[in-house]
Amino acid sequence: MSRKTQIILVDDHAIVRAGFKMLLATCETIEVIAEADRGEAALQLYQDLKPDLLIMDLSMPGLGGLETIHRLIQRDSAARILVFSVHHEPVYINRALTAGAQGYITKNSAPELLLDAIQCLMQGETYVEKGLLKTSNSLHATTDYSALIANFSKREFDVFRLLTQGMTAHKIADELCLGYKTVANYVTQIKKKLSAESLLDLVRIAEDCGIHKP
Repeated sequence: MSRKTQIILVDDHAIVRAGFKMLLATCETIEVIAEADRGEAALQLYQDLKPDLLIMDLSMPGLGGLETIHRLIQRDSAARILVFSVHHEPVYINRALTAGAQGYITKNSAPELLLDAIQCLMQGETYVEKGLLKTSNSLHATTDYSALIANFSKREFDVFRLLTQGMTAHKIADELCLGYKTVANYVTQIKKKLSAESLLDLVRIAEDCGIHKP
């Protein structure tokens, strides 16, 4: 009997992970060996268990999905990571793939796409849900703000995302485990890069780029 593909599920919602497991249990060649509810735990589990693949959400407390992907790839450039997210906006897709993920599908996709994506990644291929790839290419090419945001550092992007969701600088500092002055400096840099004068300007830019959702 051939060895099963070993997978770690990373999502901060237990009910979502339960749904993943039920779907993956229908495939005899796949085994879920562990679960994590945040990036920090995923990094430790990956180091301990060396799975074949991680299926990961982007919106999680603490480290967050994008930074987790970046750190995983730094530790193991061969790590296979499939993003399974509610976000379909181009800026999220581009940043996830740039960070090192090899696949991206949304939680609104048909269940069989998850199995198709796993198979592709295990064969050394990349997989992006077809509609997303088309949307990503077309919008990214025509949206100046999307291009600017795509060049943000990972911390700048996290601060921008949380700030435009209504968090204060103090709350962002607590969320990202940073000092208040560090966050304030990021806010200044972000406003300068986007030529924004106020928080309202940043919110409007985030809405235009589709990244104002939590």
